[in-house]
Amino acid sequence: MFDADTYREEALARWERAAPGWAARRDQFQRFTRPVSVWMIDHLGPQPGHTLLELAAGTGDTGLLAAELVQPGGRVIITDLSEAMVEAARRRAEELGLRNVETRVMHADWIDLPTASVDGVLCRFGYMLLADPLAALQETRRVLRPGGRVALAAWGAPEDNPWSTTISGAAAELGLTTPHAPDEPGPFRFAAPGTIECLLDEAGFDEVLVESLDLTFEFESTDAHFDFQRETSPTLLECLPRLSPADHARLRDASDARVRPYVRADGSVRLPARTWVAVASA
Repeated sequence: MFDADTYREEALARWERAAPGWAARRDQFQRFTRPVSVWMIDHLGPQPGHTLLELAAGTGDTGLLAAELVQPGGRVIITDLSEAMVEAARRRAEELGLRNVETRVMHADWIDLPTASVDGVLCRFGYMLLADPLAALQETRRVLRPGGRVALAAWGAPEDNPWSTTISGAAAELGLTTPHAPDEPGPFRFAAPGTIECLLDEAGFDEVLVESLDLTFEFESTDAHFDFQRETSPTLLECLPRLSPADHARLRDASDARVRPYVRADGSVRLPARTWVAVASA
């Protein structure tokens, strides 16, 4: 049985552990996924003076990208359940000299803001990982002003995302990790066509638009790809330290075999990815 409270506690511990890797790999991940952030911001339509909220923001890449668009007079509130992630977003805002960014630790399914207090909400790869995404979307609609918009992104089918599944799939195949159940929080929870539309409709949103975007994750080598996943995947961060040298070697052999079709003549790796992107009005 899925226990939401237990999941939230465990998820918080995992993301706290993953935060240093995400901060270190921020520029690389944002380079790979920038088209997603740009689509979301373009369809949200931020204007000077607007207040934007980013939920489950991680290191806040999308919110920080939108911050200049709401100046003068506007602000962006970047939130995440993980204090370490929020701190990474705060440091990045300071590095960029952004004075209209506020960072706060906050649950995405219990938003600590007044009703009808924000003009737009961003959530890139976040809702799919929550214990109760419907509750989070209902909360999102509550804090949006009438006519305000939510823009979100989620990963498509596992077979369309070998950038992620080559190593995690090998680990599950070898019995080293337990795969997510389709109806439980996980990266591919919204993969089935129509899932996002149904959730947005049930949460009370209108003018729903859902599209797919294809991306490419590029690495210098299979080692570079493995290191990226090792530093950013909460599942691998939990799994790898427990492995014996023999099991670690088995995992590398199995993951390298899965990556091999995407290795080019110079040894670099080009791995495809596919995401859903969506926007809807309150």
